[in-house]
Order: sequence, then structure tokens, then C-alpha cells
Amino acid sequence: MYRASAGRPQPDRHHRGHRQTGKRIRMDLKTISQFAVPLCACLLLSAGALAQSSDDADIPYSRSGADSCLPCHMSNQTVLAIFKTKHAVPSDPRSPFGHGQLQCEACHGPGGLHISGGGRGEPVIRFTADSAASVETQNGMCLGCHEADSGFAWHGGPHDDNEISCAGCHQSHTANDAVLRTSTQADKCYDCHAFRRSDSLKAYSHPLREGKMACTSCHSPHGATTELQLVRQSLNDTCFGCHAEKRGPYLWEHAPVAEDCSNCHNPHGSNHPGMLVQRAPLLCQSCHSQSGHPSIAYDADGLATGTPSQYLLGQSCLNCHSQVHGSNHPSGSKLMR
Repeated sequence: MYRASAGRPQPDRHHRGHRQTGKRIRMDLKTISQFAVPLCACLLLSAGALAQSSDDADIPYSRSGADSCLPCHMSNQTVLAIFKTKHAVPSDPRSPFGHGQLQCEACHGPGGLHISGGGRGEPVIRFTADSAASVETQNGMCLGCHEADSGFAWHGGPHDDNEISCAGCHQSHTANDAVLRTSTQADKCYDCHAFRRSDSLKAYSHPLREGKMACTSCHSPHGATTELQLVRQSLNDTCFGCHAEKRGPYLWEHAPVAEDCSNCHNPHGSNHPGMLVQRAPLLCQSCHSQSGHPSIAYDADGLATGTPSQYLLGQSCLNCHSQVHGSNHPSGSKLMR
């Protein structure tokens, strides 16, 4: 129908009489293009989805699910423990072992080649520190079901930035995941946060060793928009969750208390009473440094009897200024009542 002329195709005589018709057709196409383009886009997306489904169908999953895995892994009690967890509840459609699900391969990926090679073929995804699968791949398998549980702040959070895998903290093959239990969670966190373990062993600390609170009482390990991944908007708000009596409001406020509890306290543990960062009067004098009382810590010569200074006995400065967190007494400007 076309022949080359001067480097571009030219219509032969048979088609010259249809030029006007062609113009009208082009005008009509231009008119309906605004409707045709979105339609084509939808068709392309649908075709892409069908192609993806077709590709998924070619992935070499095993034919018998867990029955293909257990003949080799039957002696491994860690593997068999999965059947005591929520991951292996046949009546729960959300479970990997629910009706129509992929069972072991829902988490470990396609195992057809691994099984056909007698366990020496294509490896499946292992959730261990020495796994050939990247942390991103491992976490991707977990987040496929637990995206909502991880929270929006996980991505870009400290644990994600440091490439911590879900399996680094969680054990999916055990009915009692240590990190989910208040009494054992801290020990799991201490595997990485060793300095916090030493803080918890100091003379004064929060009752983590006694199993009465967990790290997640204050921190959100899956990420948060707050500083230090705190469960509340600020450090003070987090502390007030348990220490509500220190919240106030007070008629006479103590400025460092209202600003930040950690000005005076070390929340992870201290060898000073009340988990203070220093003992009084040194702690008080770090702010109250004007000459004269109370900036001078008097020695034994400060009393007529030659005994140690009143500022070094009992509660030190708190012997008189007992309402150190704030006072509502009309005469409490010095926090003495």
C-alpha cells in the first residue's frame, strides 16, 4: 500500500481519494482521545495485574505444603514448636496454616527447588543472623502480614536504620516470645543495649529485673515520632504515666522539674537514691550556685558540736526544701511546705 519516495512513505493513487475521510477520522480520534487515554491506562494496569498473577503461578512452591518440609525437619523441636503458636492455627484464615494458605512457605518463600534438591538446592529464606537473605527480604516477609502492627514510624526509625530484622527480636516458632513478655523482654533488649543492662543492676532502678515493667512501658521499639522512641510526646509525659502525683500543676513550680525529669534523674538506673544523677547537695548546687547559702557545703566546722554539716546529713537540702517537685502552699515559694 505504501512505497518509499524521498525518504518517507507516500500513499499510492488508490488512497489519495480518501484524504478527506482520513482527516475527519483524525479529528474524531482527537475528540475522543481524552476518553480513550484513561481507558487505555486502566486496561494496561489490568494487563499488568494479570501478568503478575501469571508470573506468581510459575513460582515453584511445593505441592504438599508443610508435609513436604516435615520429613526432613521432624526432629527439630524448634521447627515443630510452630504448631503451638498463632501462626499454625488451621481454623484462622489469617494464619499461614489457615485454609488455602501456603503454610511454611508463606514465610520462608517458595520451597519447590529446595525440596527437589533434597535440601541442598535453592535455599529458602532463613530468619537468622547468618542468613543469605537480606534483612530487607526477611522483614518483607513479616511485614506482608504485620505492616499495621509495625506502625508507620518503623520505616526510617532507629531499628530500621540499623538493619535490625524482626527475627532479631521476635521468635515466631515459640508460643512464648520472650520480647512479648514483661518478665523477659528486658533481657532481649539488653542483647544490644548492654549499657542499659548495667544501669538496671545499679542500687536504684526501675523494677525491670523484678518483671514489674518492660522496656516498652516507656519506649516504642517499632518507631515513634518522639525523641528516644518514647511512648508519649515527651519524657515528662512518659514519666507522668506512672508518677501522676508529680504532674502538678503547682502554684510554685521547680523550673528543672517542669522542663525535663532527666535533669535530676537517670531513668535507667543510678547508685544515688531516687535514681538521681548526683547526690544532694551537689545536685542542687549545680543550679543554685550564688554565693552563700545554699551553695556552700559546710564541713564539720559548720556546727558548734563539731559534727558533720547539716547539709550532708539525712536528706541534705531536702531536710528543709521537701517539696522539691513543686508546692501548692501559699507560702511555698521556697518549696519548704
